[in-house]
Amino acid sequence: MTAQLPGVAADAEPLLPRTVVLVGLMGAGKSAIGRRLAARLHLPFRDADTEIEAAAGCSIAEIFARDGEPVFRSVERRIITRLVKDEPVHILATGGGAFMDAETRAAIRQHGVSVWLRAELDVLVARTARRTHRPILNQGDPRAILGRLMEQRYPIYAEADLTVVSDERPPEVTVELVIDALEAHFGVQLPHRPVPPPRGGRTGKAETA
Repeated sequence: MTAQLPGVAADAEPLLPRTVVLVGLMGAGKSAIGRRLAARLHLPFRDADTEIEAAAGCSIAEIFARDGEPVFRSVERRIITRLVKDEPVHILATGGGAFMDAETRAAIRQHGVSVWLRAELDVLVARTARRTHRPILNQGDPRAILGRLMEQRYPIYAEADLTVVSDERPPEVTVELVIDALEAHFGVQLPHRPVPPPRGGRTGKAETA
């Protein structure tokens, strides 16, 4: 059961009609952006990988090693389908491969709104280099592995309802871009802070898929 957030009435209407599901490659910032977005919108934050590990009683790496990827994807599909249907509306971060599963995508499309955090290769390499808990990147050159994953997955991620660029700017900026995209998608007014002008003249406007 999700705890009631401080300062939010138990019977308060949610700011969004559907759960927001963040998708993208490892290093895209799904958890970091998700937590900040949830705090801004006074919504619960949930992490699909954490929920899977709690349900299985072991780590995702252990599930892969013991049962293989097909079993893991089946568990992941079941957990995400449950989470995206759960009330109250919340922010849900998913693992990098979750959206690649057609049934998982269908469940997200039916019950939530998907947001692809799209990051370029240099950004992903820099962010994942700071962490050591990503076994897939220990199987060779991380840049080459991430490049292959981008080729395989980006065409599928592009099916998300919304696309927001996640770059080297502070995560608070990306949160504002996600809020922009959600406001345009749902036609609602959300708690907002102005986005500072991007460096180098680039646009900070969110893209819709």
